[in-house]
Amino acid sequence: MTPVQKTPSLTLVLPASLVSDTPHLREKTLKIGLIGRAAAIFRVNEIVVYPDLPGQGQSQGSAFMETILSYMETPQYLRRHLFPLQKSLQYVGVLPPLRTLHHPLRKRVADLRVGHFREGVVVRSNKARSLVEVGVERLAVLRGKRLPPKSRVTTKIIGVNHGVPEISLAKREEINIYWGFGVSVSNLTLGRLIQRGRYDLVIMTSRHGQPVNDVLEEVEKRWRTARSVVVAFGSPREGLRDILRREHIQIRDVADVVVNTIPRQGTETIRTEEAVYATLAIFNLIK
Repeated sequence: MTPVQKTPSLTLVLPASLVSDTPHLREKTLKIGLIGRAAAIFRVNEIVVYPDLPGQGQSQGSAFMETILSYMETPQYLRRHLFPLQKSLQYVGVLPPLRTLHHPLRKRVADLRVGHFREGVVVRSNKARSLVEVGVERLAVLRGKRLPPKSRVTTKIIGVNHGVPEISLAKREEINIYWGFGVSVSNLTLGRLIQRGRYDLVIMTSRHGQPVNDVLEEVEKRWRTARSVVVAFGSPREGLRDILRREHIQIRDVADVVVNTIPRQGTETIRTEEAVYATLAIFNLIK
């Protein structure tokens, strides 16, 4: 495994109406899947879904996005434990695989190595131990911990005893390789979310922003000294300026940089998922 260079924590902020212009559940699923795939390719740490139309009942759309993105991020061998059958998962077969290092192919116990990390889910437990599914033919043993069943945990292989994996709990900070993204739904409007997030660098994307080649040097300087970076995107129908205007907030009041990452675009509009790929690809050059 190749260590990933230490970089700021990267958060994507996406509108709850992201797939509101897409009629069929299959296409909605694929559209979100493309964004999840982009997040993994460019090592995004967190995706936050915000209500871009407050008071218009966006909870269903937010929940759908959270479910699909969380399903994608979960290793395949854990999904049946964590996701019950539900309509929103009807078309998950169209989702692109992440193929990240925390999504290993199902292995045998003999393939495990001391010091390797595995995502797991608690299957059952008692006072003395918890039995954890880590994607091999035998459940792993976590001694001295009684954890609730169906709890997802990050684990570290500490040994194999008579064919049974022994594990300890691990913190994400211990892992020096990219280990997927978290997903959350915020009940805060965009302006309040950014203001409360205390991000070191706030980047907002807009067709009316400065061309990226004019501000890339400034972004690079700030990126390299930041601990947390957030990149925000508008909806299929509205840009970030319009979304913030409903809060009586000017975009410059909450953004460090407002950037157009696709200057001289050849199409009338840019879809959000297209903007995500274009934007992250550019900023990947300075990561």
